[in-house]
Amino acid sequence: MPANLPAEARGKLAKYSEAKTPEEKIKALEEFLSSVPKHKGTENLVYWARRRLAELREEIELRKRKKVGGGLQLFVEKSGSAQAVLLGPPNVGKSSLLAKLTNAKPEISPYPYTTKLPMPGMLSFEDIQFQLVDTPPLNVEELESSLNNRVIGLARNADALLIVFSGDLPDLKGVARRTLELLEDRGIVISRTMGVVRIKKSREVEGIRVVGRGRLVGFTEEDLRKLLSEYRIYNAIVEIEGDVTLDDVESSIITSRVYKPSIVLLNKVDLGTRGLEELMSLLPKDVPVIPVSAERGDNLHIIGRALFEVLDVIRVYTKNPNKEPDPHPLVIKRGSTVLDVAEMVHKKLAENFKYARVWGRSAKYPGQRVGGGHVLEDKDIVEIHA
Repeated sequence: MPANLPAEARGKLAKYSEAKTPEEKIKALEEFLSSVPKHKGTENLVYWARRRLAELREEIELRKRKKVGGGLQLFVEKSGSAQAVLLGPPNVGKSSLLAKLTNAKPEISPYPYTTKLPMPGMLSFEDIQFQLVDTPPLNVEELESSLNNRVIGLARNADALLIVFSGDLPDLKGVARRTLELLEDRGIVISRTMGVVRIKKSREVEGIRVVGRGRLVGFTEEDLRKLLSEYRIYNAIVEIEGDVTLDDVESSIITSRVYKPSIVLLNKVDLGTRGLEELMSLLPKDVPVIPVSAERGDNLHIIGRALFEVLDVIRVYTKNPNKEPDPHPLVIKRGSTVLDVAEMVHKKLAENFKYARVWGRSAKYPGQRVGGGHVLEDKDIVEIHA
């Protein structure tokens, strides 16, 4: 998307990235479109700006309708240990999968676009639950569909994605490619190997600080500072994942790319596994593909474990001295420490932390006394003293 913009156009985009309300963003984008030079190099950026204008205007219209009690409500409040959104083209069996995996009772029909509103249900995995949300189908033939905008909004808010295709699609590879391109075009990254940049402006940081597990490819931190200064970003934390180029950084300023852990489900394998290898060839190696059958139940039992693994989380059980551990675990990111757990339980507990005792895989022996920086493992038991 970056297009070697002149300083004036970059300044207008900087105004957009700084804007807080939809109205302010609309004004900034309109000013940008009036100043950007029109040539082949800026086509994609102009296309993005016009589409974003349409989304913002629709957002304002939906907000007005909601105030007077009209319009569709597509937001789903999160519940359980994490929220995973089911998305995909029409008639791939998303609603049937939701019905088989959870307690939800969606309307199931052979006709396309039967699902008009998102429907949540709870998937049990051992001693935790994941919230699954069925969504209206993506329209991969009309990419600018307003319904696509709303489904993408649900996807951006979710913790993970279950992308569903079916083996009976006439052009499975083509539909899958267009679906993945739609997600990428809307700033949703499904693989850690793809460059993702998050820029957090902060007055508490002096200059530009680069953090994360990613790698700068083809540019230096000095190049990064120079680019950000052109967008009036002087003090910020830049988090990077995967192999990041300077274009990825500039795109993140404009479009806000987000990484969503994802699993691809190929449904209806009771009819055959045609297209499975083609589908796998389209996807990054770190995106799992699970052949399933909502009709016959094939592999449905492994989806909970697969979600747990792609979310990269662990369970930790807290306990008070001389008491049994709480049977309801905290679900936290892998690599979290004892102090992170204390912060989750209560801010004051973290502020007054003295030490903890740990039972489980991360402990050298049961009840090991550890400090706040001790890294926990799945199913550890933690007793915090403050």
